[in-house]
Amino acid sequence: MTVDPSNPDTLTNRQGHPVTNNQNMRTVGNRGPATLENYDFIEKISHFDRERIPERVVHARGAGAHGYFETYGTAGNDPVSKYTRAKIFQDKGKQTPVFVRFSSVIHGGHSPETLRDPRGFAVKFYTEDGNWDLVGNNLKIFFIRDAIKFPDMVHAFKPDPVTNIQDGERFFDFCSNSPESFHMVTFLYSPWGIPANYRMMQGSGVNTYKWVNQSGEAVLVKYHWEPKQGIKNLTQKEAGEIQASNFNHATQDLYQAIERGDYPEWELLVQLMSDDEHPELDFDPLDDTKLWPEDQFPWLPVGKMVLNRNPEDYFTEVEQAAFGTGVLVDGLDFSDDKMLQGRTFSYSDTQRHRVGANYLQLPINAPKKHVATNQSGGQMQYRLDRAPGQNPHINYEPSTLGGLREAERSGTEYTPLIEGKLVRETIERHNNTKQAGDTYRKFEEWERAELISNLVGDLAPSDKRIQDKMIALAEEADEEYGRRLRDGLAHAFQGGSSQKPLGNKDGDKAPEQAVRKGHEAEPY
Repeated sequence: MTVDPSNPDTLTNRQGHPVTNNQNMRTVGNRGPATLENYDFIEKISHFDRERIPERVVHARGAGAHGYFETYGTAGNDPVSKYTRAKIFQDKGKQTPVFVRFSSVIHGGHSPETLRDPRGFAVKFYTEDGNWDLVGNNLKIFFIRDAIKFPDMVHAFKPDPVTNIQDGERFFDFCSNSPESFHMVTFLYSPWGIPANYRMMQGSGVNTYKWVNQSGEAVLVKYHWEPKQGIKNLTQKEAGEIQASNFNHATQDLYQAIERGDYPEWELLVQLMSDDEHPELDFDPLDDTKLWPEDQFPWLPVGKMVLNRNPEDYFTEVEQAAFGTGVLVDGLDFSDDKMLQGRTFSYSDTQRHRVGANYLQLPINAPKKHVATNQSGGQMQYRLDRAPGQNPHINYEPSTLGGLREAERSGTEYTPLIEGKLVRETIERHNNTKQAGDTYRKFEEWERAELISNLVGDLAPSDKRIQDKMIALAEEADEEYGRRLRDGLAHAFQGGSSQKPLGNKDGDKAPEQAVRKGHEAEPY
């Protein structure tokens, strides 16, 4: 069957040339050898060789969807304008397009979605003032409070550099020597460490940000996404049973729900606090290892998000999607949270490395408004960020010759007073274990039992010194928590290997089981 080369569904190469034979390369006779001028083959295979971009160091495994955010125009009972002039939150019923990427954190791009791990929850809002990225996790706190420790934390949680196997002893070696991590460890080793899927998990901005109003007044803010579908978590046993039959279950669940019209929804709530140090609290409000008590800082609903469209192509939209904590719009600002400050450089910097200098020209990342900059060049540039009528000779500012001009300020600038000595010190109010104890006591008994069982399973093969440090942290958090962990370790089998996925009690036995259960075969 012949096809008109001008037909739009005709197969072409990247130069637009119609491909008349996609089954056979050009050879000398039908047995070869091949010739060097095989342009269609060389273009096809050389692109195939390059069709993967560098995998994300963290959050490599992900799924995504499009939708919209609808603002309520209020924060609780107050007009939202009292706290922020960000246009996305004004005018009740106003809708803003969004793209959301959910992910796991430590493991690679095709790792099972049942592994014990935090989950990423990143939202890109395509606002009228440009993009806003709210980059967070399902759990509302983090392991560390200073960004200088982030590479060490990730190295400890990643597979061993020699064996390439995740190792619980390495994980607890870092955490036992970083006591601020104990609250996060308590959540991670409970059922909250394995969400049932992406639709039925919470989201959080984790870090503290600021809202700024028209008068230039600021408040501290924390963001919370609450799923309308309810929250569901898995035990280690249940996760293992699901993984045995499907390691893509969360991606499949999200995709199929949207395809059948069961659009997932989340309500966005915020907690607000005056912008000062709050010495009356037993923690620092900028400490991302801490929760803000809801009874003191109530959750105020400000809008809802609906995901109603699946990506048309996974790589183009989900894999190339690039988020950064520094991507804020007018009315939103940074706090002095040291993790946020470090993330703000790291996130966008890694996207320039991973996707390229012009990653913001890709449709999934580009704002849905006109862009005009004096930046140009770099790999894969395919348009100029020019304004209509801009003098093409003028790629600098200021200029009187038809170049770009600065925008007018939309409100009073926020100008906080910053003073103090330059130091390398931790914050004063550590209180590393109190909230971990509060969290333990709020768990239901089955959650506490699962937490202890999972901790014992991973700590039992670990160095005794690491065990003792973790027991001490648990005892400091809650007497019962510490006693149950100590008793569990005292009665646990101390042999075996720590080289297995976190929380997987029998993972170290899998190599021997494969040999024992394998069926013999003759060579062929």
